[in-house]
Amino acid sequence: MVTVAVEYCKLIENVAQASQNQFLLTLRHFVPLLYLRGSLLQPPEPQYPEAAERFVTEEEWDQIFLKLRNLFGNIDEFYTAGTSEFGDVSLITGSIAEHLADVYQDLKDFTLLFKRPSLASRENALYECFRLFETHWGRSLATLLPVIHRLTENPSTESDGDYPDLF
Repeated sequence: MVTVAVEYCKLIENVAQASQNQFLLTLRHFVPLLYLRGSLLQPPEPQYPEAAERFVTEEEWDQIFLKLRNLFGNIDEFYTAGTSEFGDVSLITGSIAEHLADVYQDLKDFTLLFKRPSLASRENALYECFRLFETHWGRSLATLLPVIHRLTENPSTESDGDYPDLF
């Protein structure tokens, strides 16, 4: 999990050097792998929960979000089904950049806490990663996968024309 999380964070941090098409194709591989790794976590409750820390600031999140939003441009927003607490289903707007930035924040916090030399830090890092997968970033990845798949399944529809028309 740590290795995949570190690589995901590097990918997001270096978004400015990527083309939209290549970035989406890379995400197509990372998103299911991250989801799988997160779903396999089963850490015990940490002995010292006070050792849990968060590192990514709101300003850092904003910078990542803006870089991602800039890369995706007019394809950033998508529609998805949302459910209320009463079970009502409605169409809601989502943002690829926002979802990816949220996942980045949780995974960057995880990797930075895991790198700390104490056992308590590592226990808390794994537990928080598991807890946030269940409540936050796992849902974001599950929402993004069909969006990324749709955007990469027929490259001839991309606006920058890097792919040949297949039909």
